[in-house]
Amino acid sequence: MHLSRLGADLVVQAPAKLNLFFEVLAKRADGYHEIETLVTPIGLFDTLYFREDRSGRVGLVCELASGLWGRSGAGLGDVPEGEANLVVQAVESLRRRAGVDRGARLRLIKRIPAAAGLGGGSSDAAAALVAANAGWGLGWSRAKLALVAAELGSDVPLFLHRGPVICRGRGERVEPVPQPRALHFVVVRPPAGLSTAEVYRVCQPPAKARQLDPLLHALVRGDLAVVGRSLFNRLQTAAGQVSPWIERLRQAFARTSCLGHQMTGSGTCYFGLCHHARHARRVASELEACGVGIAFAVPSTR
Repeated sequence: MHLSRLGADLVVQAPAKLNLFFEVLAKRADGYHEIETLVTPIGLFDTLYFREDRSGRVGLVCELASGLWGRSGAGLGDVPEGEANLVVQAVESLRRRAGVDRGARLRLIKRIPAAAGLGGGSSDAAAALVAANAGWGLGWSRAKLALVAAELGSDVPLFLHRGPVICRGRGERVEPVPQPRALHFVVVRPPAGLSTAEVYRVCQPPAKARQLDPLLHALVRGDLAVVGRSLFNRLQTAAGQVSPWIERLRQAFARTSCLGHQMTGSGTCYFGLCHHARHARRVASELEACGVGIAFAVPSTR
């Protein structure tokens, strides 16, 4: 999450994320699931522009970026407008909690596809909290903003941090972890998305949970081979029962030279860990030729 100023606007670069590890521990009484996940932000960003509106109104304009997802940006999926968008909900929640009547003119440039497991909507909401906090001069700490973020969605608090994090509870308890070196990935967005609620409905918590430590220790050491072997996502089996694209992607990635591969979040995006940026670009070209979706190479970010 990077905040800067451009003329009268505050500009926030809101990153996508990949789940390198995702375990579902139990179903909670509140309807959510208890999880443990290791997440890294990646170099695919939405851009949010914030300008204070002294009339007190909150307005949002969304634009789909062309390029990677086609000339019209249609491959990004549906982007909610108005109060249905988490950006507007975030700004409204913050001003209610802060007891202010300040307004905002917001412009969101979308590059992160929806229903893909990349956390675009959650990242945009976190960006809105960061921008409004700065633009209105509230001076709230990230810890205080995280309380509002957790009310907006389980993934929102993690985007208030830079670099990889471990998320526990329903995702709202966030612990930063060190990452000595950048990681390089190839990511594929297939033609169809997935419903997070449907994937969780199918997923069954295991009798014995997978342990995060092997992956975490390998990540800190920078041992790519072990990181690749330790990638894990409990939701992948459930997602495979909902969408045929998950198995098709798994088979396509199994034919590549990636160090490891899996689905991110609740899908449908699928990724592989590569040796370096050149390797990631080469594998992306191979996967695009297979017809499994749009493939791109991307690094982790801090």
